[in-house]
Amino acid sequence: MADSWDGSYDHGSQSEESYHFERLHIEPIYDSFICPLTKQVMKDPVSLENGQTFEREAIERWFRECRDSGRKLVCPLTQKELKSIELNPSIALRHTIEEWTARNEAVQLDMARRSLNLSSPESEILQSLQYVQYICQKSRSNKHDVRNNELIPIIVDMLKSSSRRVRCKALETLRVVVEDDDDNKAILGEGDTVRTIVKFLSHEQSKEREQAVSLLYELSKSEALCEKIGSVNGAILILVGMTSSKSENLATVEKADRTLENLEKCENNVRQMAENGRLQPLLNHILEGPLETKLSMASYLGELVLSNDVQVLVARTVGSSLITIMRSGNPQSREASLKALNQISCCEKSARILIEEGILPPLVKDLFTVGANQLPMRLKEVSATILANVVNSGYEFDVIPVGSDHQTLVSEEIVHNLLHLISNTGPGIECKLLQVLVGLTCSQATALNVVAAIKSSGAIISLVQFIEAPQKDLRLASIKLLQNLSPHMGQELADALRGTVGQLGSLIRVVSENLGITEEQAAAVGLLAELPERDLGLTRQMLDDGAFELIFSRVVKIRQGEIRGTRFVTPFLEGLVKVLARVTFVLGDEHDAVSFCREHELARLFIELLQSNGLDNVQMSSAVALENLSQESKNLTKLPDLPTPSLCSSVFPCFSRQPVITGLCRLHRGTCSLKETFCLLEGQGVEKLVALLDHNNEKVVEAALAAVCTLLEDGVDIEQGMKVLCEAEGIPPIIEVLVEKRTENLRRRAVWAMERLLRSEEIAYEVSGDNNVGTALVDAFQHADYRTRQIAERALRHVDKIPNFSGVFPNLGGG
Repeated sequence: MADSWDGSYDHGSQSEESYHFERLHIEPIYDSFICPLTKQVMKDPVSLENGQTFEREAIERWFRECRDSGRKLVCPLTQKELKSIELNPSIALRHTIEEWTARNEAVQLDMARRSLNLSSPESEILQSLQYVQYICQKSRSNKHDVRNNELIPIIVDMLKSSSRRVRCKALETLRVVVEDDDDNKAILGEGDTVRTIVKFLSHEQSKEREQAVSLLYELSKSEALCEKIGSVNGAILILVGMTSSKSENLATVEKADRTLENLEKCENNVRQMAENGRLQPLLNHILEGPLETKLSMASYLGELVLSNDVQVLVARTVGSSLITIMRSGNPQSREASLKALNQISCCEKSARILIEEGILPPLVKDLFTVGANQLPMRLKEVSATILANVVNSGYEFDVIPVGSDHQTLVSEEIVHNLLHLISNTGPGIECKLLQVLVGLTCSQATALNVVAAIKSSGAIISLVQFIEAPQKDLRLASIKLLQNLSPHMGQELADALRGTVGQLGSLIRVVSENLGITEEQAAAVGLLAELPERDLGLTRQMLDDGAFELIFSRVVKIRQGEIRGTRFVTPFLEGLVKVLARVTFVLGDEHDAVSFCREHELARLFIELLQSNGLDNVQMSSAVALENLSQESKNLTKLPDLPTPSLCSSVFPCFSRQPVITGLCRLHRGTCSLKETFCLLEGQGVEKLVALLDHNNEKVVEAALAAVCTLLEDGVDIEQGMKVLCEAEGIPPIIEVLVEKRTENLRRRAVWAMERLLRSEEIAYEVSGDNNVGTALVDAFQHADYRTRQIAERALRHVDKIPNFSGVFPNLGGG
């Protein structure tokens, strides 16, 4: 007997105990089975002319070596020369060996079956699993024997072992058993086995993960099992995660990727992959699949929530295809594509890609088409949503043709059609179309066209009515649109809001909602802030409705920290302050406005708001309000009652003496206070206004300078006003504003202020040596508007730059 029953079996991979365990349970090996050259059991025995038997492959190799070395052809056993090298098959011996091998393998397979028990020693289980691998790799027919002996479920049970080595070997063995054998795959796919294999994907031990993913890869080659693998909760998610993992070895990552590629055969799996971030298979189906698959995938794409980056990828990959599908007359195709386009149009970059791919013309056509080919209203709403998305991308919509005769989205007819739809459809589509107009009015380039079309259609009354809509989204869209329109249609909006219809009250109620600060509240107060500030009727109604009381309380709560930290707090506060400031524009006409300002000490509040660093609009509105309040101070100051002169003093004036009255305002010559007369000399109002004269924002500077100039106006003691400015160190910043010449409005204000200041000989003397001032005044005298040139001329006279007799402008009036 030979030492080995089959030399091709790798004993080196087994322990000595396991090898000895196998040898004790097999039939003896006869010498005639062994090839003298290989010392292994023969598979294809052949005989020479002298009767010696060898393995065919081995004796052929012997003959080649003899020829290559130039030796005679001899028998390797007898070393005698052969007359013929013809090889005669030993058929009977081969059959005998095959029968012997089959009996031995059956015995060993049965032994392995009995050893595959969780109570068996680990070494026996590993040896048995190794043997199963061996016979399956040796012959495909042996895989049938493994199946017929019901070994597959037994090997599956080994996955429950507490030994990691056993579990890994069991996974490896199952992979060998099912490789290229659909019947074995079908058996392994029964029950919960696939779920068990998937669980190994999340094991901490990388070896188990590697074996599990290799086994799943083999199973995924069966189309019947693809759906089963995908149906295991988390399987595709884990596989997708493995393909992007940087901690897995490359072989495992590749197997996971190839497994997913196989799983793409099932549409449900493709959907799961897309849901878990692997979108390319779904996109490939849309690009290359049959029509039914394209529609199915496009429809599912419409249900996904995609990040901005993914939206851009999808738009670039299938945007054109989806638009092509949308153009078709098939209702199902249009619905599927519209839903997908809706999902990928939310991001600015993806929306721009879709615009460039030509999405606008079919969208507009779908919205406006009536008759047999019109979309159902639910799909028109989707079209309107997509249009709202792409319009909010900020593209130049006044140059993209969307209809016949090179019409654009802002052409009068198109806007009229949009307005018509808004007035004759349901809340859902109305909201989206209003959002379209919001997007078109965000840009100065397109806003004016929309404004012109709204004016020509007379639609402003209809648009204002949506302020009272019960649907929050619809109400928000309408308020945002009106806010965008207000700089261009302020008076029309004020006229529409004023009266008994109730929309003004609805706006106030939105602002008053105690829900933190919402986008709707910020938009509502922004709309109110843009209405004409000198519209007395509107301000009167707001006073009567208690609107200013409400606005004041909201400002105070924000300042006290009771309302804080939302993304809309800044625009909300800016709007509130600007609305509150409008009450100061009617002080001369409305005593109630004066009373309101006194009661709530608005002058003090606006002075405090001047220090709202970083909130330019708050500072600007506060300065404007203080200008208005300060201008009214001279009318509100209570002048002292002087005693009637006596007869003696009237006859002999030398005996009369002017009574001395203390406590009077040096500027207004009467009794003043910040609360009652809004006098800026209190509350450090002048100092805080002066501090804004070097602000980076020229509009803030302009508002602050205008308020400061109230100290130098007719009706006040200008000399004292100059002194107040000197004390507040306000003259150098005014000079700086004049010299910088940042805007025409600022130059006009600064020239006016300098002319007043230069009436003081002392100031004129100090300034006369400053060449920058002289140059700035000369420049204004030469290039400014007519009125400013007059004032500049007077200022130049004060510093002797122009002689008094050389006036150019006749009949100059007072300042």
